[in-house]
Amino acid sequence: MRTILCTIAVLLSGCRPVEKPSANRFLALGDSYTIGESVESNQRWPVQLAGQLRDKGVDVGAPEIIATTGWTTDELSAGMDATKPAGPYRLVTLLIGVNNQFRGRGIDEFRTQFRALLARAIVLAEGKPWRVIVVSIPNYGVTPFAASSDRPKIAREIDTFNAVCREEAVRAGAAFVDITPGSRKAADDPSLVADDGLHPSGKMYRQWAEQILPVAQKAVSR
Repeated sequence: MRTILCTIAVLLSGCRPVEKPSANRFLALGDSYTIGESVESNQRWPVQLAGQLRDKGVDVGAPEIIATTGWTTDELSAGMDATKPAGPYRLVTLLIGVNNQFRGRGIDEFRTQFRALLARAIVLAEGKPWRVIVVSIPNYGVTPFAASSDRPKIAREIDTFNAVCREEAVRAGAAFVDITPGSRKAADDPSLVADDGLHPSGKMYRQWAEQILPVAQKAVSR
């Protein structure tokens, strides 16, 4: 009987379809902009980007997202410690910093913590910095939420934080995509803002994904 069972097991195993290789893994790190506060999950820009990559013939899985509304750089780091993402990832994106600016945190502290996050992202991308994309911080100063705020001050500070993001990306050999100019269009187009009056709408997230798409295609092809 044991011999018969073993024979059946061998025959059954031989009839199993050959499994396809797993899709390229995509990790998105960030805060409310990455988790898509106030929009449906399918409208998040990492989800839209993954769909656009698949439309281009890139075999990429659903993005794994480590992001929470309100997170600063140190909180994202703690979130990664808790989640323990395990590479390798074919694509990693990093968009963080707006809450550092909003809370009045120092730029030197931001640089140190951002550099550490970027180094972790590169490790998760098999040590290949070209597979990491740093996405700039949008200018929320143009939204209804900031109507009573010092909008020029917000813009200047966001630009300062983004300069650090760009410098650190270049230093590390990672890609940098500047979505900030496009985010300013929300000043004249309410459809680019979610119902909460602060975060981007799915329409704006689609524009971000379209801008990031060619850089992501290049990243995963190497």
